[in-house]
Amino acid sequence: MEYEKYRKTLKELKITIKEFSAMINTSYGTVIKWGKDGRAVPDWVETWLQLYSDKKKLEEKLKALKENDCEEYKKALAKALLSSLSKEK
Repeated sequence: MEYEKYRKTLKELKITIKEFSAMINTSYGTVIKWGKDGRAVPDWVETWLQLYSDKKKLEEKLKALKENDCEEYKKALAKALLSSLSKEK
């Protein structure tokens, strides 16, 4: 992974180098040196960042589904309650 793509991906994911180093349990000093003085960004980083991105997208979709299902449940419950109240009259 080229250094510029690495930095751009971190920025898109809203992850600082310090946060990233903690996520991957690697010292900040090591991670900050990637892409400098001829040190390449390790090959596995691109895959890790892609998987992290995919995970975030799935979490967002799951949250949206839960919120949508919750709204549908509330609507159905309200309808059932109104129906129940109207039958009591």
